[in-house]
Amino acid sequence: MVNSLSGRFLILTIIFVMIAEIFIFVPSVARFREDYLLARLERAQIASLAAEVDAMISPELEAELLENAEVYNVVLRRDEIRQLALSSKLPAPIATTYDMRDPSGLMLVADALRTLLQTEDRIIRVIGNPVRDGGLLIEITMEERPLQAAMRDYGRNILILSAFISVATASLLFFSVQILLVRPIKGVVNHMQNYAKAPEDARQIITPSARVRELRDAEVALQMMQTQLTGALRQKERLAQLGGAVAKVSHDLRNIMTSAQLFTDRIGGSDDPLVKRMAPKLVNSITRAVNLCETTLAFGRVDEPAPALARVNLSRIVEDVVDSERLAAGDYPLSFAEDIPATMTLRADGEQLYRVIFNLVRNARQAIMATGTPGEIGLHADEDELVWRLTVSDTGPGMPKKAQEHLFQPFQGGVRKGGAGLGLVIAADLIRGHGGRLELLETSEKGTTFVIQLPKADLALADAAQ
Repeated sequence: MVNSLSGRFLILTIIFVMIAEIFIFVPSVARFREDYLLARLERAQIASLAAEVDAMISPELEAELLENAEVYNVVLRRDEIRQLALSSKLPAPIATTYDMRDPSGLMLVADALRTLLQTEDRIIRVIGNPVRDGGLLIEITMEERPLQAAMRDYGRNILILSAFISVATASLLFFSVQILLVRPIKGVVNHMQNYAKAPEDARQIITPSARVRELRDAEVALQMMQTQLTGALRQKERLAQLGGAVAKVSHDLRNIMTSAQLFTDRIGGSDDPLVKRMAPKLVNSITRAVNLCETTLAFGRVDEPAPALARVNLSRIVEDVVDSERLAAGDYPLSFAEDIPATMTLRADGEQLYRVIFNLVRNARQAIMATGTPGEIGLHADEDELVWRLTVSDTGPGMPKKAQEHLFQPFQGGVRKGGAGLGLVIAADLIRGHGGRLELLETSEKGTTFVIQLPKADLALADAAQ
């Protein structure tokens, strides 16, 4: 009960209501004391009228009048003359005097607290204004104990009433919280528990139904999260199935390409000049295909293999990529602009770097050819003290907005119809493995530009691997 939301709300409500009642209690008791003393002054003034009518009243009648007024003495002041209207013997000296003619609220509260906390049986003097213009001043002496008892009885009644109001208010709020907050929250929790048992089941996704705005916002947010998670789990399952199929295809394809590689080695001994010129490139292409199959199998087991870093000549890698893409373009009016320093040497995995550049250049070629207009692909390299930088740009139509939003997400960032959207994902992963970055620099209807940055410091590679 105490650890529940509704239980704590109930306890806090009772506490806060009681605190509020305390702030009401003290002024109420002070007002009761003021009314009590003013009533004694009025009764004493009425009793003094008998003395004015008959100046020679008997001692017995005077004692009766004082007893009915519950005072010991009554003093009236008229025309600056102080007159003892009724009197009797005081059982003790006067302890203090209270002036009720125009007291402040703070003074009334302080006097009321002193009266409540008083332990002695005191005689007090009370001064006030006579009612109905009965004089300038009226003064009485009386016992404080009856006043204190009446104040305590009144305070006790207020506390009992306050406690009842607190419990009643807290109970109403408790049931209101149960209906408006606790039950809807429990419903959301039950939805979450049921969804956790079968997150792939779209039927378990919550349907917002709360009427309270904050709870409904929470349900909407939960619905969005569950929808995204269910889609991600389905995609993960499909990727796992696809990974298994790719691994099997890559295994068989590797065997086929290995056989083709053996035949290509023999073709290299031909005397035909064209064959001699094309055979090395064909051998390199088949070798890379075999390596790709092997790394795909490795990826299916764990992850993309770590780069085997070595000194590689960037211009040679770019030349191989450009030669391959020129063949793929055929007679299409596509030109290549290479601005690669012939002596630029990078520390990288040559095969992985080839795959990255090949993916970028191939995507650029396909984008330009899809437009049916002439185009150009530019490759520019430079370096500074920290990084080697390679920029790949094209004059294609640019990337659509959806492709930009899911640029490096598998199966979502594809641009071509029928494309899987894996090229840039693989390229980005390979560059991250080198401790570098692959970024989209700009894209518009005038073309697209990607930039590859590879760090020169070994520390960057160590940090990227962590």
